[in-house]
Amino acid sequence: MSTALGRGRRVRRFRGVVRHLVLLAFLLVMLYPVLWMIVSSFRPNHLVLTETGLIPSELTLENYRQGWNALNKPFSTFFINSFIVTIGSIIGNLTSCSMAAYALARLNFTGKRLYLAITLVSVMLPIHVLVIPQYVMFAKVGMLNTFYPLLLPKFLATDAFFTFLMVQFIRTIPRELDEAASIDGAGPFRIFWSVILPLMRSALATTTIFTFIWTWNDFFLPLIYLTSTPQYTVSVALNSLVNDQTQQGTGMLLAMSLLSVLPVLTVFAVAQRHLVRGIATTGLK
Repeated sequence: MSTALGRGRRVRRFRGVVRHLVLLAFLLVMLYPVLWMIVSSFRPNHLVLTETGLIPSELTLENYRQGWNALNKPFSTFFINSFIVTIGSIIGNLTSCSMAAYALARLNFTGKRLYLAITLVSVMLPIHVLVIPQYVMFAKVGMLNTFYPLLLPKFLATDAFFTFLMVQFIRTIPRELDEAASIDGAGPFRIFWSVILPLMRSALATTTIFTFIWTWNDFFLPLIYLTSTPQYTVSVALNSLVNDQTQQGTGMLLAMSLLSVLPVLTVFAVAQRHLVRGIATTGLK
């Protein structure tokens, strides 16, 4: 009996070791591009595309020194621009999407089902379909090469994904809380501000994290609306570092890319617990 138990333990231990080795191999395969980017950011530019290993033959900090001032502006300018757009987008989404979601989930008004259907359809509508009319509209009012085309839509609840997410979350909140507040004399806005909004922390945290990551990494819209270098966000500035003809600047691109990833990794590391909780308690699951 004891021999069979000991053999069973050894088999389970062996299977556990094999399982962890397989997972470690997959982890190394997935992390290889990231590790190569980190190592190559310290290689001289002429060796970046010729060396494929993770052990560099030469090390230098020139990519960081040159890349920081490559566009006749310190790269901190582009970080500031990205933070302005990202923080403004977060404030806009939290404000407009929460209010729109409350109206669709709790208030009764004419055309409510139609508005909700339009919201759901717009989730499936590619942003590229709306770019041309939006560009024409912003061009006519003289807002090109400013942050307004990137920020104003956020304050109008155009990110229907977050509106739908909050609608699903608000529907899980008991209506008895609304009725109790209404009996005490609270109106719709007071109910939203004092009752619903404090209970939406998980949904608001999820919206904040996703908005930060998506806006920080967005390249398409800033490329269209921002035309002068001082207005560039980080993603557009990175695109301008490499010369398409000579491939010069690849080392600078990798160095600045590594720096640009740090805010996203920091936010994800700090807010990971809130992200998991938000996904588990909202309609996103």
